Amino acid sequence: MADHLEASVTLPSDPASVFAARAYVVGTLAEWGLPADTEVSESIRLIISELATNAVQHTFGQSPTFTVDVELDRDEHLRIGVTDSHPRFPRRLPAAVQQDNGRGLVIIRWLTAECGGRLRICPTREGGKTISIELPWTVPARPVTAARQQEP
Repeated sequence: MADHLEASVTLPSDPASVFAARAYVVGTLAEWGLPADTEVSESIRLIISELATNAVQHTFGQSPTFTVDVELDRDEHLRIGVTDSHPRFPRRLPAAVQQDNGRGLVIIRWLTAECGGRLRICPTREGGKTISIELPWTVPARPVTAARQQEP
């Protein structure tokens, strides 16, 4: 396996892109050896859904697109980031406001920690931000073609 794998997709800031982002990440990870039916994959599916939803809903039309980056380093660390061009960083809402929304980052932080990872929010050079997670990669990565060759 390569020391470093990368995949990236840029999508319009549209609600339909949430599904596309989720499918892209899950498909990429399946190619890299993470079966779609594992607990970790389910957690990643929810995390990317929340990150993409935030990029669509909270940029107020100021970010026409968002980018999803997936990186695997030395079969040890998986990083998934969502970048938009809106300059405002996410903030916690007061508890009373959080009843119907505003819990996305709390969910992301909790799921990431449960998987042994961490959440980061960093500004971009262009004035936007990247919200990313880093998780330990516990699945031996293998190309899909190798997996298919092993099947009877």
